Amino acid sequence: MGSVQIVTTIVAAAITAVAVWLAVRAVMKMVAVIRLGQPDPSRFTDKGTRTTTMLAETAGHTRMLRWSVVGAAHWFVMVGFVVLSLLVLEAYFEVVSPTGGLPLIGGWAIYGLVTEWIGILGIVAILVLIAIRIRNRPTRPGGKSRFTGSTMWQGYFVEGIVLAVLIMGFVIRGFKVATDHFEYPTWATPLSHAVGAALPNWEAGVSIAALIKIMISMTWLIVIALNVTMGVAWHRFLAFFNIFFKRDPGLAGSGLGALKPMTSNGKPLDFEEADPEKDQFGVAQVEQFTWKGLLDFSTCTECGRCQSQCPAWNTGKPLSPKLLILSLRDHAYAKAPYLLAGGGKDLTGEEKATAAQLAHLDVLALAEAEKPLIGDAESGGVIDPDVLWSCTTCGACVEQCPVDIEHVDHIVDMRRYQVLIESSFPSEAGVMLRNLENKGNPWGAPQNTREDWTKGLDFEVPRVGEVEDFEYLFWVGCAGAFEDRAKKTTRAVATLLNEAGVSFAILGEGETCSGDPARRIGNEFVFQMLAQQNVETLNEAFDGREKSKRKIVATCPHCFNTLGNEYGQLGGEFEVVHHTQLLAHLVSTGKLTPVQPVDGGVTYHDPCYLGRHNRVFAAPREVLGDSIEGDLVEMPRNSERSFCCGAGGARMWMEEKIGKRINVDRVEEAMSTGARTVAVGCPFCSTMLNDGVNGKGAGEQVEVVDVASVLLRSVKPEQAAGDQETAPVAG
Repeated sequence: MGSVQIVTTIVAAAITAVAVWLAVRAVMKMVAVIRLGQPDPSRFTDKGTRTTTMLAETAGHTRMLRWSVVGAAHWFVMVGFVVLSLLVLEAYFEVVSPTGGLPLIGGWAIYGLVTEWIGILGIVAILVLIAIRIRNRPTRPGGKSRFTGSTMWQGYFVEGIVLAVLIMGFVIRGFKVATDHFEYPTWATPLSHAVGAALPNWEAGVSIAALIKIMISMTWLIVIALNVTMGVAWHRFLAFFNIFFKRDPGLAGSGLGALKPMTSNGKPLDFEEADPEKDQFGVAQVEQFTWKGLLDFSTCTECGRCQSQCPAWNTGKPLSPKLLILSLRDHAYAKAPYLLAGGGKDLTGEEKATAAQLAHLDVLALAEAEKPLIGDAESGGVIDPDVLWSCTTCGACVEQCPVDIEHVDHIVDMRRYQVLIESSFPSEAGVMLRNLENKGNPWGAPQNTREDWTKGLDFEVPRVGEVEDFEYLFWVGCAGAFEDRAKKTTRAVATLLNEAGVSFAILGEGETCSGDPARRIGNEFVFQMLAQQNVETLNEAFDGREKSKRKIVATCPHCFNTLGNEYGQLGGEFEVVHHTQLLAHLVSTGKLTPVQPVDGGVTYHDPCYLGRHNRVFAAPREVLGDSIEGDLVEMPRNSERSFCCGAGGARMWMEEKIGKRINVDRVEEAMSTGARTVAVGCPFCSTMLNDGVNGKGAGEQVEVVDVASVLLRSVKPEQAAGDQETAPVAG
């Protein structure tokens, strides 16, 4: 070993020892912070499925590749990071000797070939990502992001390190070529040979280049170890765990489905047995999130996909799902010293730690501990109330997140505390909650008018209890029973089912609100009250039937989602279909036959709770395809990327006071297609888009109508003509 190699070996060993020590310390801190969260046993079920899902989403980049260029570039960078870690390891042998290499595989031509091309493609990919980052920089005109000033360097730093490590790999190989110490043929390693042709025959160059590569790699490790909240770097380690422990262990594409139930001490909260002094009602402090929530915050890649798809952010609201998660992350790590010292408030608000335990803490940690989780700028809150209440729970953020962060669950958890304990929520929503409690529907309509929609039909609508044998229970829903426009959709569905010879029955006055608006706004108490009543009623209606024969058809995606995905949490197991799914089946089997196609151009708006939440994309389009003349005109944002109407998350009953109205943004997109008919599959969407059309003064040119009504016009044009949906005057 020459003198150069002695120096390079000592320096490499020293910087590696420092980097590893700091990294271990950082990991221990991160684990300690995550363990501060509440228990969540549900994350340890279905380990086999979770493993399969994690491997598919990481190795297959199933979410990243939805954005083709970025996804493909990121895949090559990820593979380069994993595979070329072997070349970093190989550099430790090269600092010792210019002829050094990995034992066993170091001389294989296939190893040289694979690492060569991964390195080449990795350089191209990282340059693409750098170019995209520069193009989308927050300082550009119109650019808005958290990453300005002191944090903006992080993304460039990580990408610059990756690029430098890849380049140094070829420099090392080039010096080996120049000094005749390279074992791989030119056909397998063309770039390495080209670099070698330009470098001098300098044997020490191999060890020095290897040392530089190690120093670059260890500098990266030291920097991220000193910045445990640097998600743009740490996500490459934490993403595997976050995806493994995702709420739904199924593969991406299974839908968001049920909201995470309200829990206390790791168990679902039963209000009949709840103790206010022992049980946690929602989240009031960052440590009251589950450990998976704290892992979510730590894993955020800071990519901004969630933000780019968020209807609130895109219409000038203060909610950015990315900034919300990062604010919670920064708060959690800033507060961690206080919590790890034994600090914290019990459920009565009393400090758990003694003065002696907190004596060693600095002023910043203590100040962070005093911040309210929810509060405006004046109170120093971590999350502003306007941020919390801007969410429509559309799920676009969760759908697009490449590491499966559960933004909606965390937002609803914070809402729960605000509603149940603080009684702090938009005042106009209070009317809706009182109507749910007193009248069983958000409009406050009399219960004895639930069947008024049946008046004037030329057939009898059977009620459960009056008939024993029925295939489907038709869940009408509150909108379908009380809201004028939605009642016409209900009549259309009933007419089509009758025309197709489908046996069905309704609950009539026995039906009450599914509880969706109460649950989404955070009032879990009212949700459970309504849901338990409905579960009891439905179980009685289906008494003696197995699950496959407990069939429900619903016209409201919110009811469809709640009955099918959430009632199981309360003992209600049913097979629930959306009316567009059943209608598509009836058309495909010949039980319904469109005879007069609807013309004038039709576009379709995907309801969030039908599409993203339950993956029902094809059925409405199949119905429309059979019912209209010509092809369906798709809006630019459709299917998984459909833009929200603005009514979800109980926003239907809250005023939209900040920024542009979400429904207007969506209506403008629909009108840009030139279609005269906007088809919907949700009564909330129908209301919001109709209001948007009327607000634009386009009520005479554009009609918003349910998919069922479009089909009815095609199947029975004479009858449909007398019962066409008309848009109300904008209010």
